[in-house]
Amino acid sequence: MRNLLLTCMLLAVSAEARADGWVLDNDASILNFVSVKAGTIAEINRFGELAGTIDEDGKTRLTIDLDSVDTAIEIRDQRMREMLFETGKYPVANVILEVGSEILAAAPGTMHSTALEATLELHGETHAVTAEVTVARLGEDRLLVVTRRPVVLDAGAFGLGEGIEALREVAGLSGITPSVPVTFVLVFEPGLSFASQ
Repeated sequence: MRNLLLTCMLLAVSAEARADGWVLDNDASILNFVSVKAGTIAEINRFGELAGTIDEDGKTRLTIDLDSVDTAIEIRDQRMREMLFETGKYPVANVILEVGSEILAAAPGTMHSTALEATLELHGETHAVTAEVTVARLGEDRLLVVTRRPVVLDAGAFGLGEGIEALREVAGLSGITPSVPVTFVLVFEPGLSFASQ
């Protein structure tokens, strides 16, 4: 199932890249989130499978394979997939935001810091979030989008409160903080349409 989902994500991204311009380099990109348990114990987690595109107008789409959650502990990964994200019903999260066409047209070496309004679709809920990012043209064929400050998400707003409580109970913890800081480093390269120009 996970391989089928990843294949569908990649096919969708490839189709957009042919038409629009930039495609995410998953191997060079990373999306981390921090979980805090028992009030003081912070743990850094990540998602290993991302797909995304930026079109010629700067519209950016990012898809996160929630089954690829990686906490470095296999049983915890399984619990997050089944009890928190419920990936059988909600296999991916989607982010849509506008990078800006002027950034895409900037000369290599140009950096631009800004606050971007994004839409996050997660666990059947959709909410607006603000991300403070730096966008940099690393060269003719590399574009970097990186958080300047963590994006703090309210897990409860995305219907994850019951899942957090279930995780707390099964792990025997005094608490798990529902506020979740997220950081990312996203690297894009030209899609087929740009590469052929």
